[in-house]
Amino acid sequence: MKEYTNSGNKDTRSGFGAGLLEAGRRNSEVVALTADLEGSLKMGDFKAEFPERFVQCGIAEANMVGTAAGMAIAGKIPFVGSFAEFVTGRVYDQIRQEVAYGRANVKICASHAGITLGEDGATHQTMEDIALMRALPGMVVINPCDYNQTKAATVAAASYNGPVYLRFGRPSVPNFTPADAEFEIGKAYLMNEGTDVTIFATGHLVWESLQACKLLEEEGISAEVVDIATLKPLDEEAVIASASKTKAVVCAEEHNQAGGLGELVSGVLAAHCPVPVEYVNGKDRFGQSGTPSELMRAYGLDSEHIAEAARRAISRK
Repeated sequence: MKEYTNSGNKDTRSGFGAGLLEAGRRNSEVVALTADLEGSLKMGDFKAEFPERFVQCGIAEANMVGTAAGMAIAGKIPFVGSFAEFVTGRVYDQIRQEVAYGRANVKICASHAGITLGEDGATHQTMEDIALMRALPGMVVINPCDYNQTKAATVAAASYNGPVYLRFGRPSVPNFTPADAEFEIGKAYLMNEGTDVTIFATGHLVWESLQACKLLEEEGISAEVVDIATLKPLDEEAVIASASKTKAVVCAEEHNQAGGLGELVSGVLAAHCPVPVEYVNGKDRFGQSGTPSELMRAYGLDSEHIAEAARRAISRK
């Protein structure tokens, strides 16, 4: 199995903050807007270096999105930042009508996604946001796995002409991808080669999937791990190639089943490569209050549950 070294736990929202600053340095058209969450979104460094390109919109997400759409029409590259629940569910109509419908060059940046938001509970957590954003025509959906990949994905989003949904989180998690790796929108990343089962994972579940590989390796099971950092557009060729080789699949995500990675991958496999598929996700539930680690265990989103799903998928070959 390929070994990955954790260079130190970091929160992916800080990766966004670092990427936003880098994007701003590279392109003077990059601007940033937030809904009273400058600190939570780690946008302070951008504001300090480019105060004239930073807009504090207050707790008015709908107005923020509309402002960003107007700025995009004027040639700017706006990054709007808030909690995932507030910047998707609360303003879905504005995103649909003012951003997606007109294909405005707006980057919707969502921190505190999934249940790893933790103690703030169900009203602030979202396990439905990927489904909402995937449903919008022309919307790119990115869910990076660690600090380094989030930073690179943010820089890549600034260079892409069109609407992007960029999802990241609050907790400190292992930082294990290369610091100098470029991010390619629409590309899946092969993290570990295997022959018995493929684990397609996204976001925080990529590291957990690599840990599941170690558990399975002790049993003589060879697991392939593929990081689906971009859910839309999906790298269908990579999905088909891996599933065709291993003939068994697990889909792991910090999101509910409806509209998430599992259904997305299953649709591709049903059309091109029918194989057994098992799911590791939030099923059909809202979040609840607890520490991130407590919630990940309670919802079955950890390495042990991923390994068990892999065993079930293999048994169904």
